[in-house]
Amino acid sequence: MIANDITNRILLLHRSLLVAALFLVLPGHSVKAQDTAPSAASNFFLDRPDSNKYGVILAGPAVGDTNRSRFRQWALSLYDILARDYGYDSDTITLLYDRGEIDGPGGERVDAACDREGIEQQFAALKSRVKIGDQIILFLIGHGSGAEEEAKFNIVGPDLTGGEFAELLNQFEQQDMVIVNTTSASYGFSAALSSEGRVVISSTRSSSEKYDPIFSRYFIEALDSRNGDRDKNNRVSMLEAFNYARNSVAQWYEEQGRLAAEHAGLDDNGDSLFSLNPTVEEADGRLAEIAFIDTLIDSNAGLSEAAVRLKSRMQQIERSVFILRGRKADFLEADYWQQMEELLVDLARTTGRFNEQVEQ
Repeated sequence: MIANDITNRILLLHRSLLVAALFLVLPGHSVKAQDTAPSAASNFFLDRPDSNKYGVILAGPAVGDTNRSRFRQWALSLYDILARDYGYDSDTITLLYDRGEIDGPGGERVDAACDREGIEQQFAALKSRVKIGDQIILFLIGHGSGAEEEAKFNIVGPDLTGGEFAELLNQFEQQDMVIVNTTSASYGFSAALSSEGRVVISSTRSSSEKYDPIFSRYFIEALDSRNGDRDKNNRVSMLEAFNYARNSVAQWYEEQGRLAAEHAGLDDNGDSLFSLNPTVEEADGRLAEIAFIDTLIDSNAGLSEAAVRLKSRMQQIERSVFILRGRKADFLEADYWQQMEELLVDLARTTGRFNEQVEQ
């Protein structure tokens, strides 16, 4: 009886802390009758024990020694962070780099040149491996140019337009996809990639922002050691990484006493309209909040099959919490809090069972 009472108190405390940290309602936030229609995010970015995640890094050729050194550092750092912090390995990371070679350390990581042939061949190889429901995260590092239909990603040889790249991505319609385009003048290219179920991030908001952005530096920093993990759940979502990088870029320009030459945007509802300040209450942000970079199966973690199943369950519940929070205005207040309480109690209990498995 005493043990049960203590357990209940712990569960209630867990719920109270999560509510205080994550689910307080903004003043004036309206509440209306319940809408039973499923959320648009319901079928995307489901982390399941039988799904996998793949990272593809495309680093194009650089103009000038400074950019060449910077692009090389960003590409290799991103590769290492995915492997070290998020459970990826050489089988799930593809690196296409400049002409296909790196002088010095890191050359063994390169799979192909960042040219049309290399991209098409590596995408075909990836297509033969992915399953329905797998997740692909694409990182574009380098220079961009042009506007609208002529917006391009600079590669070795003839450049790729946004429309051409979108056609290459159509073969992955059964996979969840995140595209992080950190090139200059990236907006037009990124807009061509917008689609339902995709999270698309652009380091610039227009073709006129053609100076080399520093957004990539801070986006990678957000992933490094999970620096961008704002809600402290030991995971980094695309929304968290985006906000970390965007805020860091703004702070950098302020410290330099310079007018910002880049403004990053995010689109995750398929309308090709990028939000500069995405939130779960606005048009963009809800899907990016449940798109996490970490893999469920991390060979470095040494988890048992039972622990992996519990971890998957924890992530599914947490995902449901985020989706419910984003739809708060669609529910009567009493219904909302009843569902939230059920989810949080389930999360606390599942977390407890997972911790027991890990301790064993």
